[in-house]
Amino acid sequence: EYYEQALSLAREKKVRSSESYPLLGLSNMEIKRGNFEKAIEYLEQSLAVTREVKDRRREATILLSLSNCYQRMGRIDKAVEYSKMNLAIWRELGYPPSIGMALNHLAQAERKRDPAAARAYVEESQKIWEDLRRSLVTTQSRTQHAANVLNTSKLYTELLFRQNQAEPGKGLDALAFESSEFQRARSLLDLLAEAGADIRQGVDAALLERERTLVEQLSEKARLLTRAKPEEAESLKKEIVQLETDLERAQAAIRKASPNYAALTQPQPVKLSEIQAQLDADTVLLEYSLGAEGQDQSYLWAVTPNSLTTYELPKGQDIEKSAREVYELLTARSTNKPGETAAQKQARIIEAEAKLPSAAKELSRIILGPAAAQIGGKRLVIVADGALLYIPFTMLPDPATGGTQPLVVGHEIVSLPSASTLVFQRKELAGRQPAPKMLAVIADPVFDRTDVRFKTPVPEPAVNDASKRAANADTRTLEHIADPSATENGRLVIRRLPFTRQEADGILALVPKNSSFRETDFKANRSNVLSGDLAQYRYVHFATHGVMDSERPGLSALVLSTVNADGKPQNGFLRANDIYNMKLPAELVVLSACQTGLGKEVKGEGLIGLTRGFMYAGAKRVVVSLWSVNDKATADLMTTFYRGMLKNNERPAAALRAAQIEMWKQKKWQSPYYWAAFTMQGEYR
Repeated sequence: EYYEQALSLAREKKVRSSESYPLLGLSNMEIKRGNFEKAIEYLEQSLAVTREVKDRRREATILLSLSNCYQRMGRIDKAVEYSKMNLAIWRELGYPPSIGMALNHLAQAERKRDPAAARAYVEESQKIWEDLRRSLVTTQSRTQHAANVLNTSKLYTELLFRQNQAEPGKGLDALAFESSEFQRARSLLDLLAEAGADIRQGVDAALLERERTLVEQLSEKARLLTRAKPEEAESLKKEIVQLETDLERAQAAIRKASPNYAALTQPQPVKLSEIQAQLDADTVLLEYSLGAEGQDQSYLWAVTPNSLTTYELPKGQDIEKSAREVYELLTARSTNKPGETAAQKQARIIEAEAKLPSAAKELSRIILGPAAAQIGGKRLVIVADGALLYIPFTMLPDPATGGTQPLVVGHEIVSLPSASTLVFQRKELAGRQPAPKMLAVIADPVFDRTDVRFKTPVPEPAVNDASKRAANADTRTLEHIADPSATENGRLVIRRLPFTRQEADGILALVPKNSSFRETDFKANRSNVLSGDLAQYRYVHFATHGVMDSERPGLSALVLSTVNADGKPQNGFLRANDIYNMKLPAELVVLSACQTGLGKEVKGEGLIGLTRGFMYAGAKRVVVSLWSVNDKATADLMTTFYRGMLKNNERPAAALRAAQIEMWKQKKWQSPYYWAAFTMQGEYR
């Protein structure tokens, strides 16, 4: 109605240039209704106006809309015709990002009619994206760039798959795998290259101090946000956004000023043969690419030392739906629903436990079933995508057995953010000497003045239904702290995890005192962790809460002591931004905390969380959790895990598998909720 009024006014006043806006709006309304013929009528009228007034950018926009309408009607010839006109305008205007997008749209229109031509368009588009990427300096801009070009990459995979079916034996399946893998790995490879080059060496001290100050300010504002009243929160969020922008600019300035950064070469795509060379006869790499919206299929590559097999899987959205159902059932015990009574929660958990086996079996059938013949008895290296990043493959039923036996019983399973990172890590860390000492444990911090470890603790505030609801509101930026059940004047109360003390004691008993480091209680604080002492230890273990910030992954954190021995508040959040600036050449970092493996899912980059930070800091492998874990079960699991490594000389991946199988065999811990949350990422040898 309003678009029609606007159009009538523009015509009445004879403002020709203003007619195109409401006409375009009316066409969009008809597209939403599925009335493409009517939409095309409006678009053709709008096109005539824009050509008359010589608005070339708007003309290109309208041509693209016309192409999309014809494509959805199945009129591919017309869709291609209008896409080519759209591309011609952007070439004339010389704006590379829009040229890249126009090429991508043209390829999308041609993908079924002429896959070879579509492939050529995509390859030209990819060259443009890569040239643009070289001009980007900040990590955030590169990561966002990767998200923007993901659809191009997934379309290229589909086109190569189609061509390979029509023309087998030309190596197009390998090219599809290599292209998908490089797009997945791109930003992380850049980060790891920077870490190895020590880009801060030789940089002006004032720039480094600026970065350090901004990290501290950002962490402090984020801490205040967790305790802010609603009326204060919006102002703090604005300050945090500005500080993040300032930090990105400071880090960009460091890169530009760094002699080591200037000498860095751009990471090159890793060839299939290089990845195969890292695998042994007992290992299969399973790498997934879930189809983007509009694509009819997803893909699984099974890679061995001497073979590559491509499997076609269902639509990405179908796999995502199945994976999310399994995750929700898995985590029912750690999920609290507003207004739910204890009896209702127990009934919900029982229902979830009953549904989980069939849901897990169905997901296993979809994503593992096609490759069942190849994976029998092998170590599985998983490179997941989309919602599969949230799923511990260890608990999925083994498709080879046809029953409910979890995959971990017959397979050692590790995860990687990409196969390329394994090649890169092995090259960069080759010959690195292990740290001189064995084990550092940071556990059981003090979160609140109500803690019994104070000689005169402050009584805990009474918790009623209203305060519980307030807690849910106040902790919306703290997504996964276990049981944030009370607030007092907007102040978050974080519950102590009593079994983390038992966990620390059990692990430390396995090594000599002169080769271990223990920080518990008030000493489990941010200052001690950032002191640099942890660099002396091969195994670094954190047993505490984790905080995931999906909007700002750099603010995700491990929660350490938030008050000192005098009861005064202090910054107790070890943020991902802090971790990036640590030197931690550990053989293994274990984050025995709640949902430390999660973070912001950026398309094409997987989950950006604490794992990436510790890899950047130098960790060879990281063990993280995918949901809020039971701290008693975790204490048992971790003691068994470390006993396997430190007493039985088992590889970390083998030790974790043995510990999980031992837990599964015990009736009280048999549910995968208790043992499957922990996954190992990184080097498995």
